[in-house]
Amino acid sequence: MTWREKLLEGVAIPAHPLALTADRKLDERRQRGLTRYYLAAGAGGVAVGVHTTQFAIHSPEIGLYRPVLELAAEELKNSAAVRVAGIIGETRQALAEAELAASLGFHCGLVGLNAPRSGSEDQLIMHVKAVSEIIPVFGFYLQPAVGGRVLPFDFWRRFSEIERLVAIKIAPFNRYQTLDVVRAVADAGREREIALYTGNDDNIVVDLLTPYAVNGKIVRFRGGLLGHWAVWTRSAVVMLNQIQSELAQSADVALDWLTLAQEVTDVNAAFFDAANSFRGCIAGLHEVLRRQGLLAGRWCLDPDEDLSPGQSEEIERVYRVYPHLNDDAFVRERLATWMKG
Repeated sequence: MTWREKLLEGVAIPAHPLALTADRKLDERRQRGLTRYYLAAGAGGVAVGVHTTQFAIHSPEIGLYRPVLELAAEELKNSAAVRVAGIIGETRQALAEAELAASLGFHCGLVGLNAPRSGSEDQLIMHVKAVSEIIPVFGFYLQPAVGGRVLPFDFWRRFSEIERLVAIKIAPFNRYQTLDVVRAVADAGREREIALYTGNDDNIVVDLLTPYAVNGKIVRFRGGLLGHWAVWTRSAVVMLNQIQSELAQSADVALDWLTLAQEVTDVNAAFFDAANSFRGCIAGLHEVLRRQGLLAGRWCLDPDEDLSPGQSEEIERVYRVYPHLNDDAFVRERLATWMKG
């Protein structure tokens, strides 16, 4: 199966965090260990250099974009995983990042749609087309709370016509805006060519379960590319596989899935710090990985970026009330192996 076929079939793609030492330098051993964890957990792909990896790594002053991609490329080279590289910035920067990602063997680029920030929608389309000439594009509708911009149906209808567009991560955390993208792809007649991936961490399970009826067509999300799936990944993979298996056998959805959907959303609220406009979202994921031993600490590149007041208690709560959702035992049994060399 090619990477494109795998993407269309639908896989779990965790958004890869950044492992740092206490002095906020790249912790190469744990960075590799995280990638090994995702592969062992059954993830069908890995996204590196994305929001969860911290956009600051793209800054020349930080200088971590190349080394982080290189580490991931080395760990992924013998796997069948779909390799996704985050690509951001104005066109000149984005093209340079696309060249680097392609040279390292990444299959596609998750292109941020917030640049050029002051540009028109026409300029944004041109920007993405330019990147697509270097590497196939995985579109990214990022919610405004963490730096994205709101884009209308007409934009997505035109966006869907980009020839080398292979997938779209839909992550506006908004039902209306999610429907704009689903409708646009179907209206363009490309629902069999462009894989839709949920990035709506507040609505993961329902996105995966829902058959979207558009112009007489049924359109579905194929999988997820999620920061939420950077933790408890084994459980997420099992869940996705179960959903796909059940939907292949019957269109009926058991009510138990809707209960699980709300449990996953409650967990996400704790991890992503929804109560504080997502200020602690990356630190929250780091804290879970720290508790599991995958990270040494929850340090972010910005010393001021940390858990919000009360967030640690919320993480404790969801650990306590939803023990069936974590994969601590899976990690514990294999951690030493992942951290070797």
